[in-house]
Parts: sequence; structure tokens; C-alpha cells
Amino acid sequence: MNEVTEYINKELKKMDRGIVATPESREFLDSFSRANQGSMDMVLTQMAVNWGYKIALENVAHEIHNKYE
Repeated sequence: MNEVTEYINKELKKMDRGIVATPESREFLDSFSRANQGSMDMVLTQMAVNWGYKIALENVAHEIHNKYE
């Protein structure tokens, strides 16, 4: 259990150090999408992937916390 929690925390910390920023919220991602008007689509796609991964990790961490702690 502890190994999984450590892995999740390590992955979440990496999200702040990537080349492409991980959005803090869906609103930020939507705002960026509107502002770029179709340019930098590769960056927008990576931001969306990062945000989805972050949410998945946070959801798993939440479930582990609720079930085992």
C-alpha cells in the first residue's frame, strides 16, 4: 500500500516539472484552448493528457485514502 502511495506522490510531483505545463483546472485548460485559437494544438493536446493523468492519480489516491486510512 505504501509503495502505491509513494508512486502516486512521485508522479504528481513530476507534473510540475514537465516541458508542458499541467493545468491546475479545467477552466484553465478551456481558457488556454480559446486563447490559442487552433495554434499550438500539440501543446494543448499534451496539456489535456497531463491534466487527465493528474486527475486519475488524484482519484486513485483519494480511493486508497478512503479505503485504507
